[in-house]
Amino acid sequence: LTFPPFPPSLGCSLCCQCGVLIPPNPANMCVGCLRAQVDITEGIPKQGTLHFCKQCERYLQPPATWIQCALESRELLALCLKKIKASLSKVRLIDAGFIWTEPHSKRLKLKLTVQKEVLNGAVLQQVFVVEYIVQSQMCEDCHRIEAKDFWKAVVQVRQKTLHKKTFYYLEQLILKHRLHQNTLRIKEIHDGLDFYYSSKQQAQKMVDFLQCTVPSRAKSSQRLISHDIHSNVYNYKSTFSVEIVPICKDNVVCLSPKLAQSLGNMSQICVCFRVTSTIHLIDPSTLQIAEVDGSTYWRHPFNSLFHPKQLEEFIIVDINRVQEKKRGAGAGARSNKHTLAEAWVQKTSELNTDHQYFCSTHLGHILNPGDLVLGFDLANCNLNDEFANKMNPQSIPDVVLIKKSYDRSKRQRRRNWKLKELERDREGMESDDERQYQDFLEDLEEDEAIRKNINIYRNAEIPVESDTDDDDAPRISLAEMLEDLHISQDATGGEGANMMT
Repeated sequence: LTFPPFPPSLGCSLCCQCGVLIPPNPANMCVGCLRAQVDITEGIPKQGTLHFCKQCERYLQPPATWIQCALESRELLALCLKKIKASLSKVRLIDAGFIWTEPHSKRLKLKLTVQKEVLNGAVLQQVFVVEYIVQSQMCEDCHRIEAKDFWKAVVQVRQKTLHKKTFYYLEQLILKHRLHQNTLRIKEIHDGLDFYYSSKQQAQKMVDFLQCTVPSRAKSSQRLISHDIHSNVYNYKSTFSVEIVPICKDNVVCLSPKLAQSLGNMSQICVCFRVTSTIHLIDPSTLQIAEVDGSTYWRHPFNSLFHPKQLEEFIIVDINRVQEKKRGAGAGARSNKHTLAEAWVQKTSELNTDHQYFCSTHLGHILNPGDLVLGFDLANCNLNDEFANKMNPQSIPDVVLIKKSYDRSKRQRRRNWKLKELERDREGMESDDERQYQDFLEDLEEDEAIRKNINIYRNAEIPVESDTDDDDAPRISLAEMLEDLHISQDATGGEGANMMT
């Protein structure tokens, strides 16, 4: 209690209520009697209610805004004060803070200090507690997600190919950039994924991301659901169709003569060694490389000559590195990460015969005599391709080597890392999906450029062991792995609850 200053020479007076000797003041009352007579917190509610969504862990800020707040944070304090802002207009707020409560108690307590002028200029200060009860209420966004049928836009991603390497790579990009957080539902079908959204803008953002990360083309359409003739409001459901080029890593393709000439007079028979935002091609006979983006592909389309199941195993009988080959006029860039070599190979299924094949390969930096390698046999197959059938038979190689073969069971057993997956509805698991996923994991171990775009997590269940085997299979170092953190989230505080308590 504060009073206007008075000269110290003046004497004291008695309280008009209890007779206690006090300094003179306009109220002529002591502090205890003044507080008994006047309650400056009258009219300020001592209890309130906060609405909290368990699914997204957000609080309701009236009238219809949901905000993220951690326990005992400034944002939560401001939200609580706004509940009683009108009642605090008649007093002066001096201090406000939280009183600790159990995180699971569904109670929040605020300690407030207020001042108010009473009885002829005397200023009274008082401390009181306001208790808030946290009630559960599902927000509109989570309600739509739980309904699973309420959607305004869908993005249908399709790729007409038998192997899902590009989809596995795309899934990791979506997880890294968190493009899946706004989806209502993700549904997996035979040749693609469907992403459902509550707004057209979120779906358009996903389409823009896909066109920047994988070579593709998109189309859109919309269907009228309802129309209010009084307010002239239309309700549409939008559909975006994204088609990814049907070319995957390790595919052998045959380019059109016009496209091959525009890419630096490279050979029509090429190997796709990587698919990112463009298709990366390499000529195994000259090491010439080229990139084909989505728009170029749809102007000059080409197909894969073989399916992944048609890969055959060869053994290297003899191999010679080729230092330099004479380059033709207008030749494009050459790869510095591959080594050109000429090899004699033999099928492992024909080891009891003397039938051998001669070929040029871009894998001279990792192949040695006696190694096993996977490739395609073009000499004993029927090519059903419009461009390959028109080529000179002498220009078609007998064998195209794709990648070195390692012991898969040993690689899988010592793989001490893992990837995250999207939560999606599956129509049915195919028996070939697990083999394709293992192929994708092996590609990550062999290609460092792809690993830079993906979050790889350390698998704590598999111990780290020193590599003492003679097997030179590629592996991912511990420096490239992330720790898989699991932050426990409280029902009323979000990720910061444990830290605050």
